[in-house]
Amino acid sequence: MDYTKAGWSTKIRKALRYVRLYGPSRTLAKVRAQYHMNRHFTDLPQLKPASGVQQHVGVMGCGNFSFSAVAYYLKKNFGYVIRGTMDRNVERAASLAREYRAAYYTDDPRRIIDDPEIDMVFIASNHATHAEYAIEALKQGKSVHIEKPHVVTEDQLDRLCAAASESTGRVTLGFNRPLGKLGREIKKVLDAQQGPAVMNWFVAGHAIDPDHWYFHPDEGGRVLGNLCHWTDFIYQMVPPENRYPIKITPTRWEKSDCDIAVTYLFGDGTVAAITFSAKGHTFEGVRERFSAHRGDVLISLDDFKTLIIEVVEDKRTIKLPYRDHGHEEAIVRSYAAGLPDGESKGSAVSYLWETGQLFLKTREALEANRPLMVYPYGSDPALSRQVAG
Repeated sequence: MDYTKAGWSTKIRKALRYVRLYGPSRTLAKVRAQYHMNRHFTDLPQLKPASGVQQHVGVMGCGNFSFSAVAYYLKKNFGYVIRGTMDRNVERAASLAREYRAAYYTDDPRRIIDDPEIDMVFIASNHATHAEYAIEALKQGKSVHIEKPHVVTEDQLDRLCAAASESTGRVTLGFNRPLGKLGREIKKVLDAQQGPAVMNWFVAGHAIDPDHWYFHPDEGGRVLGNLCHWTDFIYQMVPPENRYPIKITPTRWEKSDCDIAVTYLFGDGTVAAITFSAKGHTFEGVRERFSAHRGDVLISLDDFKTLIIEVVEDKRTIKLPYRDHGHEEAIVRSYAAGLPDGESKGSAVSYLWETGQLFLKTREALEANRPLMVYPYGSDPALSRQVAG
């Protein structure tokens, strides 16, 4: 919903609610991002780049998320390090560049990719271009942060993994939920237990119009645009040695990518379920609740703000002042990985392939409305094409 077109009472209520959810500073960034999305210039602006800081980052795709998260957290933690901004809508590229004091803006992807002064690229463009931009940047030896989804086809996944294997640049992905304080705590307490787990996500997503670009045949739909966040989360919560094979079982009615449920049976007997509903407007944004049980631990998470952990008679509650989905941690980690002397080596190629294969096969299972099996990186490719009985 475009709140810039809403009445003042709705705008005020929305802003006040978001201050409680995200704090004043992030709420202001989100409000300004809404106006950024609709900004039009009579004449494109002249820029005043920041001085006294090395500007070496490129941003490809200058939508709401880049404005309110990527650029916001880069500036907060590292200053005005963005050198160039690119968007097919040059006014959005200009708006973000002016706000974050970049050196230039463009609607030509090659200008960012070929710029020798840029060694780190944050990619948050339309989904079908994520892998293509990343592959070209990796060929130039640049490090890349790819927002979800990092691919929309198996061909892209194969080519991205090949480019990552051959490049001196590093790759990180924008799956932020496991990186925040509560995501890390969930991982720690589950790993401390033994045996298979049971996990459940209930997600109420944004309602979007049928003509939204998410639904363009090339863009991957809502499974790749939204559900991949939670497929990645459950993948990361299962220890690597216990994951495979994974059986995906879809439950759907008319639609294949929303108002759905998907269950996953992991190799060690762990069962995970994701229910994704997108029926109407959610005033507080995406709502999500997670429950898990492994060994003696019982977990309940509400909107990445409140986490309850029970281990037999011990019970503790972690309540954050504001929601923390791990966006800041993801941006900071990626920036650090892109530094020449950064200790992080980025994401392993096996991880790029396996988390991508999981959401691609989830979409395939839902579209075919039948179970599928998924096998690990390096296994016989023919296995992953088999349909489960």
